[in-house]
Amino acid sequence: MSIELHSYLNAEETEVSSIPVVDVSTLIDGSDPDSVANKIGDVCENLGFLYIVNHGVSKELMDKVKSYTEQFFDLPLEEKQKLNIENSGETLRGYIPMFGENVDPDYTQDFKECFDYAHHEESVSPFFGPNLMPESIPGFKETMEEYHAQMLKLANKLIGAIALSLGLPFDYFYKLQQKPISIQRILHYPPQTGQITRDKIGIGEHTDYGFLTILSQDAVGGLQVKNRAGKWISAPPIEGSFIVNIGDLVQTYTNDKYISTYHRVINTSGKERYSYPFFLDMDFNAVVEPVPTCVTDANPAKYKAYTCGEHKFRRFVDSYAHLQVEKSA
Repeated sequence: MSIELHSYLNAEETEVSSIPVVDVSTLIDGSDPDSVANKIGDVCENLGFLYIVNHGVSKELMDKVKSYTEQFFDLPLEEKQKLNIENSGETLRGYIPMFGENVDPDYTQDFKECFDYAHHEESVSPFFGPNLMPESIPGFKETMEEYHAQMLKLANKLIGAIALSLGLPFDYFYKLQQKPISIQRILHYPPQTGQITRDKIGIGEHTDYGFLTILSQDAVGGLQVKNRAGKWISAPPIEGSFIVNIGDLVQTYTNDKYISTYHRVINTSGKERYSYPFFLDMDFNAVVEPVPTCVTDANPAKYKAYTCGEHKFRRFVDSYAHLQVEKSA
């Protein structure tokens, strides 16, 4: 079937060089974190999206995660629905069916299905609690939990680099992440054909709610990024890399020095698309306000202090119907 894409959804087909690629090996091994920090700082100031390579996460583990992701989304809908995120309440773990989350609800229905999990614990509170794992896929739980741990380790290094780029100690933000909110998500975007408008695309345009996102994507493509000139550009896959982008919390902490970047997904490839974003934030009660190195007499603080959990949960209420029901009850 032919594809007719509304003009608003077009993106410039860019060379990979339009989004910088940063070798983070000297950050990972600790031999030269400052040079990596300076590169990341430049990208955060000018685009907010970058590829990272030599990140230390094994190809073997990434391949296993991709395999288990495909197995999960191939399960019958009724089996996936047993793990529906609505069953986790405020913990927000589990399966999200098509149109179950909409990040740009005024304009777009998200044509995707997801599965979210994080560190498993028994007590329940917003963003924390037990995972809802499929029992019919042997090895799924163990592999996904290992991947979450590896992503957390990598994210801590990257967050340290962001601190250095701002003239702050490496552990400045880490001190606010003793029990951070984190979400490991796996995503399935079916291909779209026919007439495609903003009303329904893979995921509507949005900024990420938290501090940092680390994304692995398959070879299909479809991710688009809005650059500082307001132009949508494609973010083509690079094998073995991660795409890293900053979120709303970084924009607040840096007093708009670093801007949280809009992005979206439109899958017109004719193939199933899978991706694997990891989201890391601060502790639920961590205070978010401009850091001292980003505030001057000429550039006073633009944001009042707020807490990480308060901000993030408010954004999730806008996206999830079951939280809106709970809020109005």
